[in-house]
Amino acid sequence: MAGVRFSGGALALTQRNAGKGLSLARRLYKSRILGLALGFICVAAGMYPLHPAPWVWGFMLFNAFVWPHLAFQWARHAAVPFRGEHRNLLVDAFLGGFWVAAMHFNPLPTTTTLSMMAMNNIALGGVRFFLAGCVAQGLGTALGLSLFGAGFVARTSPSQLYACLPMLILYPLVLGLICYRQAIALARHKRELLALSRTDSLTGLLNHGAWKDQLEIEFQRCRRQGEGAPQGGAIALIDIDHFKAINDTYGHVAGDIVLRQLSKLLRQNLRISDQAGRYGGDEFCVILPDVPLEHAAELMEALRRRFGGLGYEQNPALQVSLSIGLAAYAAEHSDALDWLNDADQALYEAKTTGRNKISCRPGGRSPKALLNSL
Repeated sequence: MAGVRFSGGALALTQRNAGKGLSLARRLYKSRILGLALGFICVAAGMYPLHPAPWVWGFMLFNAFVWPHLAFQWARHAAVPFRGEHRNLLVDAFLGGFWVAAMHFNPLPTTTTLSMMAMNNIALGGVRFFLAGCVAQGLGTALGLSLFGAGFVARTSPSQLYACLPMLILYPLVLGLICYRQAIALARHKRELLALSRTDSLTGLLNHGAWKDQLEIEFQRCRRQGEGAPQGGAIALIDIDHFKAINDTYGHVAGDIVLRQLSKLLRQNLRISDQAGRYGGDEFCVILPDVPLEHAAELMEALRRRFGGLGYEQNPALQVSLSIGLAAYAAEHSDALDWLNDADQALYEAKTTGRNKISCRPGGRSPKALLNSL
């Protein structure tokens, strides 16, 4: 059995590696097609006055118009496409160094070729990959020198200058667009991950930590507002009565449906400014900014009644109810947890005095007097 578990883990790891970097290979496929096509014009203009052999022209055409497609397939079928694409970029750098030596270091075509590849490498792999690309270019240059001999063309002709302009103008624009789109995608993923880290996966409400962060913000706002504010704020802790019995009797799937139904009701009945979260298990929590306790109690009472009146098609006999503890902000609260503790005590009172009810901690007024006013 241990061997089976190991094999399954190895398979999962292989599948994750297979997908890594495939999007990078797809992005670079298009940019490589354009870059090498523009590079062909630049290198061909530098090579033409040197009257190269036919095989050199053939290899030049292969590099410009066949290699991009081979490189993509090579990376796509690699065990880790990300590493395969890095290998392709090093091959690009190697061939760039080769053509620099073949052109006998003609100033403008040489500068254009090396600078465009350096920009590509540093944009996609940072300084370390840029240095690796420089090594690959050096090896390609050494091969070119061994095949074509040492030479130096000191002057760039006007035709060679014009041949280099498309590469100097278009390729940086394309690379910049790729980098911009990547930055936008990363920013979107960061926002999505942040939202996921603050959201309860079952209910879609704030999770425990995110809700407590919002409670601290609301507590500090109430403290700045002071006692002279026309309205206070309240928080509610909500518990589904006998939730364990629901799970034991009807199953955990039914329990999850009940949790989602409550979260749906909270979203439908609260204001945009209210903050609802899942505190843990079958407990939910709500922040009600600038709401007097009397009004908060009315809102929670309406929620309790709606939730108690829900029907469940798969389990018609299922009956649900809520116990709710409410606490108003008070200047006597030393911190947000002190305020939360008041709501917790109110919830405890609701649960120990019959359940399916609301208990309030008004902060300075008699809870009994407030409940009698409901």
